[in-house]
Amino acid sequence: MSARIAVIGAGWYGCHIATSLKALGFEVSVYERDHRVLNGASGNNQFRLHLGFHYARHHGTRVQSREGFGRFVERYPQLSRKVDDNIYAVPTEDSLLDFSTYKLIMTSSGIEFKEIDPASTPLMHISGAILTEERVLLIERAREYFTNTLGSALNLNATVDRVEQAPGHVSLCDSRFDYVIDATWGHMLEVPAKVYYEPTLLLYYETAENCPAVTLVDGPLCSLYPTEERRLFTLSSVPLTPLGRFENPEAAFQAQQAVTEQIVETKRGAMEAQMQHYMPSFGEIARYVGPQISMKTKPVGEHDDRMCRVYRNDRVFSILSGKIDTVFFALDRILAALEAGYASGGGEVKSALLGDIENSRRRLAAGASARGSLEDCD
Repeated sequence: MSARIAVIGAGWYGCHIATSLKALGFEVSVYERDHRVLNGASGNNQFRLHLGFHYARHHGTRVQSREGFGRFVERYPQLSRKVDDNIYAVPTEDSLLDFSTYKLIMTSSGIEFKEIDPASTPLMHISGAILTEERVLLIERAREYFTNTLGSALNLNATVDRVEQAPGHVSLCDSRFDYVIDATWGHMLEVPAKVYYEPTLLLYYETAENCPAVTLVDGPLCSLYPTEERRLFTLSSVPLTPLGRFENPEAAFQAQQAVTEQIVETKRGAMEAQMQHYMPSFGEIARYVGPQISMKTKPVGEHDDRMCRVYRNDRVFSILSGKIDTVFFALDRILAALEAGYASGGGEVKSALLGDIENSRRRLAAGASARGSLEDCD
């Protein structure tokens, strides 16, 4: 099967889907409005390859992350590395779950971990802690890989103004395609789900040698996680990292552009105080480097759902997800639809079942007639 497919957005999802379709023989064109791939939230986020420990309150997200983690490491072994000292800790008073419940959820999800003595960690005010083997994403290496693999299929600094569907094809940027995949999380085409747009502030710190990754779970807590640069960590906070919540991407972008140094410093003070409450040594081992502002699209609700979903409107697919390790789920759904002709837009296909039944009835009738003729001869 061969088809011309346009992918809008060169984040992790757009790049993975495009390179996979290209390898399968599809003619692929990728349109990215920025000057490089992985330039939005895909490259300006906590660089965590999830196993599911972050999502104690949503089973589906844990399952997709657990399964996607293994597939990611197998497909892209060079694009991540192991985090040697990766601690998940449950606060004594501030978590929505107690430690025993958290352990039970993770055990029942089939995710391996090692329980450790809280006293062996640099943390305070926690009721329990575990060690896990999650990984850190290597963004610059991924940029190089996807840029080289996509080659001439990649169109950078290319803004898509509109997408027009017509019988049998889709048009964009003066070109016709059989299908379009929107991997912009609602920034190009509207996502058929209740979502909001959230500008975010991530803080970067240079840390001392052997600083552990620390994630406090579960609820309005904070996290310290390494990047591809040795000793460079990100600090994020569930209540403090967001810069607002908006119904459309235009309003969110305006809020993002309006961020001032004063806003950053106010947020920084609050985020550092939150982290030092649990990790008193943070102020001594971490030196502030600077901020990074990005944008997220999230589903409405308090259920902590970050599952990957693929929507279809005739020949246009739209993707919504919160985790990089679920890129394989998105590709599987799209390929299944393409192979089944689900997204062909060719109208109703008449079933051959009634004709087959009629042919079978006629064969039986003809056989009965032939047997009757033989009996008459006797």
